[in-house]
Amino acid sequence: MDDFQAYNLDFFPENILIDILSYLGVREIVRAGRVCKRWKRLVKDQRLWRVVDLTAWKGVTSRILWVLLRQYLGCGLRCLRLRGLLLSARGGVFLSESWLKALSSKCPRLRKLYLLHADLRGLSNCCLLPPTLHVLELRGCELPPGFFTQTLSSESAGYGEQGGTTSNVGAQQQGQSQTAKGLVSPTGIGIERLVLNNVPSFTDQHLQSLVSWVRLSHLELRNTFRVTANGLRSCAAKNSGSSVEGLFRLKFLEIGITGRQGYHLQMASLGLGSGWLGLEELSLGGKEVAPGLICASRLKDLQRLCLWECTLSEMQVLRSCRMLRKLLTLEFSEVFFQPRQCPPTVEGEVVEEEEQESGEAAAGHGEQDNSNKKQDVNDPIPSLRRSLAELLPCCALLFTNCSVQINSD
Repeated sequence: MDDFQAYNLDFFPENILIDILSYLGVREIVRAGRVCKRWKRLVKDQRLWRVVDLTAWKGVTSRILWVLLRQYLGCGLRCLRLRGLLLSARGGVFLSESWLKALSSKCPRLRKLYLLHADLRGLSNCCLLPPTLHVLELRGCELPPGFFTQTLSSESAGYGEQGGTTSNVGAQQQGQSQTAKGLVSPTGIGIERLVLNNVPSFTDQHLQSLVSWVRLSHLELRNTFRVTANGLRSCAAKNSGSSVEGLFRLKFLEIGITGRQGYHLQMASLGLGSGWLGLEELSLGGKEVAPGLICASRLKDLQRLCLWECTLSEMQVLRSCRMLRKLLTLEFSEVFFQPRQCPPTVEGEVVEEEEQESGEAAAGHGEQDNSNKKQDVNDPIPSLRRSLAELLPCCALLFTNCSVQINSD
């Protein structure tokens, strides 16, 4: 017993101690480094700094970001989540150009950047972000007008203090030729996935700037109220003679507006009706999805369709999915289905569907009918499931938290 009490954390291997420290938050890890010299060395292990989430740490300032970058963040960083000072009474500059440049040089493996309530109007454009980013997610942020414009930086364009006008022009022509050949990217940022959630300053101008993004294949627009139908229509992938214009590399598109009723009606109908060649996955959500769902029937290459937080009827779904023969997955999430409208019947008359159902019931499928009845009770809308199974036999149907209105009659 005395021998057992003599052991403490100093006898644990470093790998076990690092695994224990990985369950702590960033603030607790920094405090743990003040215990002793050994813990101070363990806390700086890059295995603890692969995914850094600072959104739960209230009161993070630019000074704290500099301390974290100089002492802890390094080549092991893969994902970084930050909360800005947009809703804070202190305000002030949160992300500076010098800090972003230092982040790019010290964290060469950073792939995902998540910004919450950050004021980015102090940055000229997205060229200042780390060039290794593959995923950029902005939520509740403020953007300058030309943030997504891809322009060559002064260093890559050949600008210098001693450089003349001739050398500048030659460097620009060389950079344009290399960009046309696909050797270099105008900004050096290979972002493949862009998520915009509740960004009111995102406009058609920003959307048009995304056309020049070479690697963009995943775009999510949620509660971007200033994006219009004309903006979506101008960016839609379409054939123009011998070339393809617009966001033709886009494979996933999500459009969802839940705040304003009637605004999503025009945007989805005109935007999706323009084509979007090559689009494989589409996600629609909001109070009015029916117009966009009807226009989605023109997307011949669509393989996955997700509908969320909307109100639909069985006829609208069947009419839109009739032409989507390549559809492999159809998902309904928190969808409110309207009841099926049946024509009024007079007493004594029997509808043909009821006769068929009664004939099938009398044919001797007792056990199967009982199982179907039990499934229909738990199924939000069994008739839609059966119709879609016949219409799209190779499509997987998913219902999550769906409900259906039942008339009292």
